[in-house]
Amino acid sequence: MADDLPYLARGAKPVATDSTVLVSNSDYLNEPRLRDWLATAYLRKSGKDSPTTLDAHKLYGILADIFDVPRIEELFTAERKRWPELDAWFEEGFSSNFTVEELLANPEGSLGHTFGRYLRDNGFEIDIVPRFTPRNQFEYFSLRSGQTHDLEHIVCGGGFDIIGELVPYFARLSNLPRFLDPELVGLINAGQLLGALRLVSRTGLHYPAAFPTALKAVRCGMDVGQQSGPYWMAKYEDVFHLPLAEARAALGIVGAVDLDSREASLLWPEYS
Repeated sequence: MADDLPYLARGAKPVATDSTVLVSNSDYLNEPRLRDWLATAYLRKSGKDSPTTLDAHKLYGILADIFDVPRIEELFTAERKRWPELDAWFEEGFSSNFTVEELLANPEGSLGHTFGRYLRDNGFEIDIVPRFTPRNQFEYFSLRSGQTHDLEHIVCGGGFDIIGELVPYFARLSNLPRFLDPELVGLINAGQLLGALRLVSRTGLHYPAAFPTALKAVRCGMDVGQQSGPYWMAKYEDVFHLPLAEARAALGIVGAVDLDSREASLLWPEYS
């Protein structure tokens, strides 16, 4: 009898199917590689044997086979007709090509010099993924997102450490829905959403002493995303010479607080 069922179990119905394999109406759940990725990335501990950056690399490789690119293209095209600034952004198709030396030529304390010092001191490369020529609107959006990610760390106030990653993650997650069609955001934000929540999950499960800082990082990111303009369309080269506060103002960044999450991040063994 339904009255005998636990309250939270009421309303569930058996699912009939002729399928001999696992099947769902979710493209994400139907992908076995993503199911394995989720279980691993959300539940595992941190270790130097498998860097957390590798999680993201694997995730986007899987999502590339799931993304409904034709639908994304339709929605971007519709948004361009509605929003002239977005249309102009795509029409220009600007792509960054600056060097570390050019960044360091900016005044000390400026956005460009700060970014250049970070890259030089850590031996990092400018491009998270190799530069490529976009073939469609979604690829261009993805290209620019990769090119500006580290800069978003700086202008949004997130440190270059694992807990600091949550700031630009949640800034984007809370900013894009304010400007773009909800269906489009749901499609293009899948990587951001899954990537961000794995850090929250693993911190809470395995490094609870760092969890309060992780929650602060989430809040800091959301504060920026909910108050700022569409900074994901910004051309950062135009403000490299400015001090950070002035660069933020020029980019339309509002509510940024420089969160120090270094100590909390060291609780993740791969970073200690």
